[in-house]
Amino acid sequence: MKKRKISLSHSIDFQVNGGKKLSGTIKTNFSKNGSVGLLCASLLNSGITTLHGIARIEEVYRVIEILESIGVLVKWLDNNTVKITPPKKFKMADINIESAVKTRSIIMLMGPLIHKLPSFSIPHPHGCNLGKRTIAAHTYALEELGVKIKTTETNYKITVKKLKPANIVMYESGDTACENVLTASSLISSVTTINFASANYMVQEICFFLEALGVEIEGIGTSTLVVHGAKEINKDVEYWNSEDPIESMMFISAGIITNSRLTITRSPIDFLSLEMEKLRRMNLKYKISKVYYSYNGRTKLADIEIFPSKLKALSDKLHSNPYPGINIDNLPFFVPIAIKAKGETMIHDWVYEIRMIYMTELNRLGANITLADPHRLFITGGTPLKAAQIVCPPALRPSMVILISMLAAKGTSILRNVYMINRGYEEIAERLNSIGANIKVIQ
Repeated sequence: MKKRKISLSHSIDFQVNGGKKLSGTIKTNFSKNGSVGLLCASLLNSGITTLHGIARIEEVYRVIEILESIGVLVKWLDNNTVKITPPKKFKMADINIESAVKTRSIIMLMGPLIHKLPSFSIPHPHGCNLGKRTIAAHTYALEELGVKIKTTETNYKITVKKLKPANIVMYESGDTACENVLTASSLISSVTTINFASANYMVQEICFFLEALGVEIEGIGTSTLVVHGAKEINKDVEYWNSEDPIESMMFISAGIITNSRLTITRSPIDFLSLEMEKLRRMNLKYKISKVYYSYNGRTKLADIEIFPSKLKALSDKLHSNPYPGINIDNLPFFVPIAIKAKGETMIHDWVYEIRMIYMTELNRLGANITLADPHRLFITGGTPLKAAQIVCPPALRPSMVILISMLAAKGTSILRNVYMINRGYEEIAERLNSIGANIKVIQ
C-alpha cells in the first residue's frame, strides 16, 4: 500500500460546518508516540522486527524516511504493519536531513545507534514549536553510560568508546529521554537503574517491546526502572503497538464541546483515569465498560460513553504532572471542555512556554480566554462559539483543539494549513465525519 505524504510546502485546509452534534461510536487509533518510539527502538535488533499497530501519520512517515536513508529496509505489509530489516552497516552520512529536522523523534536514535557505531551525528530536531525544549535529560543520562555528546550549531556529535552500567537520576522525567536511556542500557550487559523515570504510556510500550526482545526490566509503570541488559539482541520478533490515550481524550473533548452522546472504544484507561475523575467532578455523565486488553496483552483498555451534561468549572486549577497525573498532552483538551463549563477555569501548562498562547486563537471563535502569562489561562465558560478563519499554530495539540472547537461553532469555519494535525492524527477529517461532523478537505 502506497503511503500518503503531505509536504510542508503544500497547504491543506479544513472547511468545518459547525454546530452539529456528534453521535455513535469511534475507535481509538494506535499510539503516535508509541509508533515512533518502537520504530527507533527496533534498531537494537539485528534480526527482523515486525511491528503491528503503527500509525499512518506524517510523523511516522518522517521517521521511516530517516531510517531508510541510513540503510534500514522498511516495508509496509498492510495498513498498520511494518517489517524492519536492519542493514549490515548504518550509513549515517546519507541521513535525510530534510525529514530529520521535521521531527523531534530523531533524538531517540541515539540510544540504539550507540551500539552500532563508534561515532555518528544527527541534526538538531524541530517538531512542535512549544518554546525552549532542552535535551539535557538525554545528554546527562547517556553521559553516565559512557556516551560523549557534543553540540554544534547544526548537529549533535555522538561518540562512544566504552559503555558502562550506571545508577542514573534523570534530570527531568521526560518521556523520550527515558526511552533513549532504556534502549541505550538494553545492550549493556549488566544492571542499570533509572531513577525519576517516566512511567508514561509510550515508555511502558518501549519496556514491553524490550522484554519481547529478551531484555529484563523491573519496575515497569513506576518511577524506578531496573534494566538487566542483554549481551546481544538478534531475533525475529513481532510486536503490537497499543492505542493512543491522547486521541481518546481528544474525542472525549470533541463530544463534550458539541454536547453529544458518544462512545470512544479501545481507550487506554490507566492513562485517562485522573482525567475522567476531573470530568466527573465537573459534572460530566459517562459510563466506562469492563476493562479488556490491547493486542500487546499488557495495556488495559475500556470503552467510554459520554452523555450531554451541564458542566461546571472546577474550583481549583487544572495542570499536568508526570504519570499518573493528567497527561501533558491531554491538558490542552481541557480548554474546549472549560469553554463549555459554567464558571471560570484556570489551566496551568507549567511545562511549555508557548503552548497556552496558541489557545487564545479560540477567542476568534467567541471563547472568553484571558492569558495571564505564557503558562496560565483563565477561561470563562458558557460563551457560544461562532465561525471564524484560523491558521493552524505550529504545534500539534493546539491545532487539534482549534479543530474540535470549530465543530461546536455554528457556521462555516476554515482551518488553514493542517499539516500539524496530520503529523499526529490519521485521516482525522474522515473519522470525525463518520460520527456526525461536517469537515471538507480543501487541497
